[in-house]
Amino acid sequence: MRYSKISDYQIKKILHSFSLELTAVQTAQQVHLNRHTVERYYHLFREKIVVYEEHQMQQLSGEVEIDESYFGSRHRGDKRGRGAPNKIPVIGILKRKGKVYATVISDVSAKTLVPIIEKLVSRSKTNVYTDQWRSYDGLVLSGYKHHRINHSQEFVQNHHHINGIESFWSYVKRKMRKHNGIARHKFYLYLKESEFRFNHRNQNIFALLQNIVFKS
Repeated sequence: MRYSKISDYQIKKILHSFSLELTAVQTAQQVHLNRHTVERYYHLFREKIVVYEEHQMQQLSGEVEIDESYFGSRHRGDKRGRGAPNKIPVIGILKRKGKVYATVISDVSAKTLVPIIEKLVSRSKTNVYTDQWRSYDGLVLSGYKHHRINHSQEFVQNHHHINGIESFWSYVKRKMRKHNGIARHKFYLYLKESEFRFNHRNQNIFALLQNIVFKS
C-alpha cells in the first residue's frame, strides 16, 4: 500500500466503500478513479482478509457444527448435491455462538474431511454435529462425541441440528450472488471475505479493515 500512486486518503475512501459492500463501479464514481484501479484495491483488501482470517483460526470446541456446500453456476440437467460436476466443494466448521471457518476442498471423502476436522476441532469437551454423510463415519473412532442429524426425519431436536452452519451457507450464497459470477481462481478470496464479514457482523467492519490493511 505504501508504494501506491494514490493517497492514503483515497485508499481509505475505497476501503470504506468496500466495507459497505459497494461495487467497484459505484466506488470508482465516488472517488473519481478508474474502475480497474478500484478493482485492484478490492483484490488487495481480500488478500489481506485471507491472511488475517487464516492467522485468527484456532481450534474450536464446545458445540460445533460441520457441513459441506457447493458453489458455482448451475445449468439445466446438472446433478445437485454431493458429487455435482463443475462445482466448488467447501467445508464449513462453526462453533455455536462463535466463529466459523470455511475452506475449499478437493472432494468430500473421509480422506479429505477428517484430517481438516482433526486439525480444527478439539476432541476435549466438544459435541460435533453433522448430517449423515458417510465420510463422517470415523469421527467417533477419532475420539469425538458425534451426533448425526437425519434431515429426512427431523431438522431440529433439542441441540441436535446444524442450522447454524446452514445459515452461514445461505449468508455466503447471498453475498456471492451480488457479484454476478466469480472466477474460479478468485473464489477463495470471496469465500474468506464472507467468513470475515460473518464472524465480525456485529462489529465495525471499517475499523477492523483499517487495522488489517494499514497495520499488517
